[in-house]
Amino acid sequence: MKTENNILLSSLKKGEKGIIVGFDDDIIALKLLEMGCLPQMEFSLSTFAPFGCPICIDIENTQIAIGLSEANHILVQKIE
Repeated sequence: MKTENNILLSSLKKGEKGIIVGFDDDIIALKLLEMGCLPQMEFSLSTFAPFGCPICIDIENTQIAIGLSEANHILVQKIE
């Protein structure tokens, strides 16, 4: 599923936007799907905790905190 256009959520910077493409870990995928993070949903990276973990994404009028270890398994397409 990873292509040259897809990057990991953990590589985005504060304020950048993207679209969820998929997940490369089934357990993390299930947790995120239960929270409403579905493929093809648009989000923005809004906040980093003081030491860089967790990160917070804004998705569908909801803020979700995600650890960097989980963000390393979320494939996204960056929106310019």
